[in-house]
Amino acid sequence: MKKDERIKIIIKRLEEIYPETPIPLDHQNGFTLLVAVVLSAQSTDKKVNELTKELFKVAPSAEKMYKLGENKIYNYIKQLGLAKTKAKNTHNLSKIIYEKFNNIIPNSFQELESLPGVGHKTASVVMSQVFGVPSFPVDTHIHRLSQRWGLTSGKNVIQTEKDLKRLFPKNLWNKLHLQIIFYGREYCSARGCNGTNCNLCKELYPNRKKAVICIKA
Repeated sequence: MKKDERIKIIIKRLEEIYPETPIPLDHQNGFTLLVAVVLSAQSTDKKVNELTKELFKVAPSAEKMYKLGENKIYNYIKQLGLAKTKAKNTHNLSKIIYEKFNNIIPNSFQELESLPGVGHKTASVVMSQVFGVPSFPVDTHIHRLSQRWGLTSGKNVIQTEKDLKRLFPKNLWNKLHLQIIFYGREYCSARGCNGTNCNLCKELYPNRKKAVICIKA
């Protein structure tokens, strides 16, 4: 099966399974989504949602988060991995947004990526979900499935993002990245599939017998 045929099947099947793609991180606005994504590094969305429920009640804006202070932020999120670093970054990015950007999150990749704790993936999520800018944030699920589906060499997430942007229509990027994440969690997980088990892997590669060894992100 040629790559363009695989692309069409992937788009069709994911749309059938996930016609709706709600953002898995609970948030009230663009700022709280930004914070939630920063906090989600090496943590589950479920745990982040559990802990930010109370945090966002008291600090739903950059101004309130900054004035809450680093120590109090930490107390809300201390069950997360890297909690001290995340509390520091959350406090510092809130200070910058409040003082430099008038309490409004910036709407460019360059400005977002200048904030503490905000890398390209986090900026991509915010740009796509808050501002509707076509983006293709690549997390571990997308990186893994892209290799299993023969869409990238998987050398690194930067190359994977470039490959996916080249292969998929731009107007589908924002939805597709969530659809692939959902599928990776539910059907094609790191341990649950090796490139030969799930329905989509079998449909794309019906003759594949050997497991796909994925390069980790």
